Amino acid sequence: MACQSNDEFGYPSFDEHGVMPLTNTTDLYPHMLQNITVLRKKQGEDFALLHPKEEMAILLIEGSVSYQWGNRDVTAARRGPLGDPAYCLHVCRGTPVRLRAESDSEILVQRTANERTFDPVLYTTKNTRCETFGQGQFEGKAQRTVRTFFDIENAPYSNMVCGEILIPQGGWSSYPPHMHPHPEVYYYRFGHPNGFGACFLDDAAYMIRDRSFAAVPGGKYHPQVNAPGYPMMYVWMIRHFEGYPWTERNFAPAHQWLLERVDTNAQRPSAGGFSAVVR
Repeated sequence: MACQSNDEFGYPSFDEHGVMPLTNTTDLYPHMLQNITVLRKKQGEDFALLHPKEEMAILLIEGSVSYQWGNRDVTAARRGPLGDPAYCLHVCRGTPVRLRAESDSEILVQRTANERTFDPVLYTTKNTRCETFGQGQFEGKAQRTVRTFFDIENAPYSNMVCGEILIPQGGWSSYPPHMHPHPEVYYYRFGHPNGFGACFLDDAAYMIRDRSFAAVPGGKYHPQVNAPGYPMMYVWMIRHFEGYPWTERNFAPAHQWLLERVDTNAQRPSAGGFSAVVR
């Protein structure tokens, strides 16, 4: 089935240099307010990243890379987007970073303008917030793992939010449907290249495929679902508004009642469970 990109959903591909732009602030989904690119690097490739006016998050999707910044040199490895925990390096404007692909690797780079300076932070399992949501609801069909590398709580100096969501096969996320004024980008990966699902943006539906992405406009409800047999991970990225950081989720009134529903054959979720669902 042929899928066509539009102003809400994209099916990009890598160019001959292993570069796959998702969004930029000039002419490629500029309403997302972020520069987001996925890089595919061959083993042994060495490259530098430096942006004088933009903060930058460098997320290893799969493979193995050496991160080098300041006097630090850290090697990270991840067998696949659904396998090992992630590594995400977050640096302020003007911070040079050098990377070397220790194996064939895929890396996502998220950038946006930010005049503030701050110390680099490498997010690993030791300092990444990892939570399970959807427990005790809908026979487990909305249970998922949410990793938040940084947001306004732990990085108030940043203009961005970055995290990952891992959804078991046949599961739902961003559920019950919610929206917020801030635009958001989802970059999807499956453990199998034939994986698929569906992204709902208000009344529109788009087929999710491996390495597709959603450019979710502010104000639209955006629940997600993946097919049985195909667990899914997606990176979620938000740009704060000036003076108005992202903190809110406004649930669709028609489905608000689901927030109080608990399956009778499941244990009632504790605080931080489904009643506090965030993604």
